[in-house]
Amino acid sequence: MLSELYIENLAVIERSNISFTGGLNVFTGETGAGKSILIGGINAVLGQRVTKDIVRTGADKAVVTAMFTDVGKDVTERLKELGIDDGEGQLFLSREIRSDGGSIARVNSRPCNVSVLKELGELLVNIHGQHDNQILMAPERHIDILDAFADAQPLIEDYQSSFKELQQIAKRIAKLSQENARKAFRIEELQDIISEIGGLKIGENEDEEIARELDISKNAVMLTEAMYMSEQLISGNDDEKGVTELVSEARAGIERNADIMPELSALAERLSSVEIELADIAGELSSRIDRLNVDPARYDYLNARSDELRRIKKKYGPEMQDVFDTLERSQQELDELMGTEENLSKLNEQKNELLSVVSQKAKRLSEFRAEAGRRFVSRVTAELEFLNMPKVKLVVGQKQGKLTIHGMDSIEFLISANVGEEPRPIAKIASGGELSRIMLALKNVIADKDSIQTLIFDEIDTGVSGNAARKIGQKLRQISGIRQVLCVTHLAQIAVMAENHILIEKNIVGERTVTSVTPLAPEQRKYEIARIMFGGEPTEQMLENAEQMILGVN
Repeated sequence: MLSELYIENLAVIERSNISFTGGLNVFTGETGAGKSILIGGINAVLGQRVTKDIVRTGADKAVVTAMFTDVGKDVTERLKELGIDDGEGQLFLSREIRSDGGSIARVNSRPCNVSVLKELGELLVNIHGQHDNQILMAPERHIDILDAFADAQPLIEDYQSSFKELQQIAKRIAKLSQENARKAFRIEELQDIISEIGGLKIGENEDEEIARELDISKNAVMLTEAMYMSEQLISGNDDEKGVTELVSEARAGIERNADIMPELSALAERLSSVEIELADIAGELSSRIDRLNVDPARYDYLNARSDELRRIKKKYGPEMQDVFDTLERSQQELDELMGTEENLSKLNEQKNELLSVVSQKAKRLSEFRAEAGRRFVSRVTAELEFLNMPKVKLVVGQKQGKLTIHGMDSIEFLISANVGEEPRPIAKIASGGELSRIMLALKNVIADKDSIQTLIFDEIDTGVSGNAARKIGQKLRQISGIRQVLCVTHLAQIAVMAENHILIEKNIVGERTVTSVTPLAPEQRKYEIARIMFGGEPTEQMLENAEQMILGVN
């Protein structure tokens, strides 16, 4: 439980050390005295968000330290996980808020993140303020309240385990479907590449050979003229002797004189060889001239083929080897894609099987909630009857729909505040006072469902008075039998129930406003109860009435 709270330089609270008992601790004081600041200090040390504006004017920092004793097993286990000494049953949480906006958190004197304070705070204290009534106004939160009452966590965890597995398979199927769609597009793309390149059946060095042949075809006339002139020079014609005939005459002339000069025989043989070579060259030229006659169809083919090869090199090149490499890589990738395609039907079979399992678990959870809803209505109705709301009829509206992380149910609490009226959503018909009492009833019904030892109620009495206020006080006193309760109130009917009554006062000291926090002795309590009841300076009769109220409780 929360045993002590030390506050320094927090707004108008200069310095205060407050001790709490294990039962019902009540805070009272005039409006604006600083009760909300006290709750703000508790929130700060429990890791809630604060701003530098909370630091007292002129101070460098605000300090809030809370001492908890007899902490539960879940807290000590979490401290062990965090590597923090458990303090042998004592736990000190501390928060410094600097005026420059910085913040320092400590657990048992060890520095830590504010998130650690918040985590531990959620295990130590449950604070109910007016904003908590919004839980009742939000139907999506009602399922959490019912599940907490029903101890549904084991069933929920079992269901959620299967549901998350189903989600994973569904995500895998969706991802695989997307991948397969992309894969199908890529396969088609690769097949087009392979078809485009492979369909040309390009031979090795074909582009070079085509280029050469086409170059020859384009220059056929020029080449024919050049070869014909050369052949004529070598072979001669009707008008002129050719080189071959001249060489032949030269050889014959030398041979006739070889008898006189024998060494001329060698030269004659050489000229004979030249004669033979020239005749061969002339024949080759003549043959090439014949072959150089360009076939128009062949010429058109060469041009078309050259355009195809040039286009394919421009697209996949720049060189023909790059085209061949692209074809090879595309074929390899296509083979891999075709070979690794996962079977979606198998995954869908697994999904359908798991969907059946999840649906069955959701159905069991739904049936469990339906039975728990009946018990919940009975318990809460009894609490509301005690809290002076005997005509209220509570209904747990349960509808089944699609599977979600919470199961197949949507839960909404409906009430009928008057006899004969149909139950309607709480948000539409409940007043502020009714919300406060309904929330208190819920808190009491589920109080024994967790290990949190300290409950704080900030103005739970909003919108109520008279006998309803007295019943709220009695209920808080009842809850304090199993939990430590801290309550901020402005009603005497609740304040008289306190086992520890703390007064919050605002005074002017010098030129500064100072809020003091003072535990009240029995005699002092009479004055405070009388002030709350009647206002102003109490008379003897007022004090006597206040004393009777206090004695009536104890």
